Amino acid sequence: MASLDSVSLSILLGSVLVMAGMLSSLLALRFGAPLLLFFLFIGMLAGDSGPGGIRFDDVHTTYLVGSVALALILFDGGLKTHFKAIRAVLAPSMVLATLGVLVTALITAPVAKYALDLGWTEALLIGAVVASTDAAAVFLLIHGQGLRLRPRVGATLEVESGTNDPFAVFLTLMLVKVIALGGASAGHVALEFAQEVVLGTLIGVVGGRLVVLLLNRVALPQGLHAPFVCTAALVIFGLSQMLHASGFLAVYLAGIVIGNRPTRAHNSVVAFLDAATWLAQIVMFVMLGLLVSPQRLVVSIVPAVAVALVLMLVARPLAVFLCLAPFRFNWREKVFVAWVGLRGAVAIFLASIPMLVGLPKAYLYFDVAFVVVIISLALQGWTLAFAARKLHVALPRTDKGPRRIELDLPGQLEQQLVGYSVRPKSLYLKRGLIPSWSKPTLVIRDQRILSPAEAEPVAAGDYLYLLAPPEKAESLDRFFVDMPPSSAPDPHLLGDFVVSGEITLGDLAAIYGIAVDPEQTTLTLADYFDVHLDHAPTLGAALPVDSIHLVARSLGGGRVNVVGLRLPEDEEAPAPKLSRRQSARRRVSRIWTSLSGA
Repeated sequence: MASLDSVSLSILLGSVLVMAGMLSSLLALRFGAPLLLFFLFIGMLAGDSGPGGIRFDDVHTTYLVGSVALALILFDGGLKTHFKAIRAVLAPSMVLATLGVLVTALITAPVAKYALDLGWTEALLIGAVVASTDAAAVFLLIHGQGLRLRPRVGATLEVESGTNDPFAVFLTLMLVKVIALGGASAGHVALEFAQEVVLGTLIGVVGGRLVVLLLNRVALPQGLHAPFVCTAALVIFGLSQMLHASGFLAVYLAGIVIGNRPTRAHNSVVAFLDAATWLAQIVMFVMLGLLVSPQRLVVSIVPAVAVALVLMLVARPLAVFLCLAPFRFNWREKVFVAWVGLRGAVAIFLASIPMLVGLPKAYLYFDVAFVVVIISLALQGWTLAFAARKLHVALPRTDKGPRRIELDLPGQLEQQLVGYSVRPKSLYLKRGLIPSWSKPTLVIRDQRILSPAEAEPVAAGDYLYLLAPPEKAESLDRFFVDMPPSSAPDPHLLGDFVVSGEITLGDLAAIYGIAVDPEQTTLTLADYFDVHLDHAPTLGAALPVDSIHLVARSLGGGRVNVVGLRLPEDEEAPAPKLSRRQSARRRVSRIWTSLSGA
């Protein structure tokens, strides 16, 4: 009976710790603190050195839970990555994820050697453990602080954070093997790395396509689609690891493939994985906190702080500036990318590998990684929003997005039902605008279900449901938020062939003699962009109107307020001759597109 009671007690204590972590997030959000710090401190307080008094030193279980959690986090990140949005930043992101990690480790190693009195291989292992950024930490903090980054900067950080973990894991495992078993030749290391990357890519892409096929062909009972996809991700991860491929790379690529293909129950899968990854992060950080011994930290705190400061202020910035030098990033963007090199669970997880295999000084790696993570989350995490605004990489926040309800239609992959509450100052209510690819289907008013014709005119407070393609559903949000006041056009952009976004298509047709659909003559040019773009307007977005093209030249309040006119007599500049590197990048992009089906 005593053994049964101990199991029950473990369940009780474990669930209480997870619940405490969830509740602590409310306090962290209130004061703007990085949530992951709270989860770590909850684990430390519950450990044998804290008031909780729980003795936990099971490194094997920690490594197992950490592997599953990181696999799910990377899969979830890939699932939400739209390939069209990241295609332009693939090259800089991959350079940061490989060369950037290596350069960061090499610059950090000398400090670790002399501060901690280690050999060169052991010092390089310290550098490898703390070299990679943490995807969960980066985007949890960015979203938690309400930041909206410039698309190129945000996409670069997203792809780098998702793809640098496999290289950091490979580098760490290779150095652990060298320390435990002896040296390895450079050729052997390169061959093993190529094997992991090629096999991981192949398994990830093929596995993702198979999951899409099974998900759409097999009639699973309602509610099992999300657990099936989640389990399939772990199967891909486990199979890759068994075949000595990069499981983390495979599961990330599988997520990208699945997320960029039409699948059944897509919304429920995303919602389920959101909850699963959130819980995985809490459990992982609480367990890592339980492993920490404050008494041990006292011995290595000073050299660990030195490693953390050099990593954040020297190694990461130098690596970022070196890796992004061939690409067109301005210095503000480079500084921000360097500052957002947050360290999180990945560093502590990698530091548990030496403990798992029983290396000498194993706990030193863990303690240093723990201190680095604490300083990174506290210093960089708390200043993230401030840095984004000071460096002008944060875009103005639009009004808080509307509550969108998404319903998958059985047997239908091309359309889904999307519902919104109609706000009194929304673009839809004030101007009656709706994209051409969406179709209103029903209106709920005073607990009555009406057709759009019966509900005409739609009033504030109604709930409107529309049919829309799943990949475009999010673009409907901007039609159902309250419109911000229009800002004045930027005077620096005014000149020849530039007009205000508030003139109508009819006025434009009268001036330039172009043919316009009679039903659209009353639309302003800003309205025309809202209706016909599949996404929120961006600078440079272009739409054809008869023989001319409208080009978005300035935005205000989330809408186009200055429009450039590209006339047919304008001579287009000759296409620049591509360099060998650009040609190679274009060929790789085409091959990846054909493989992923994006």
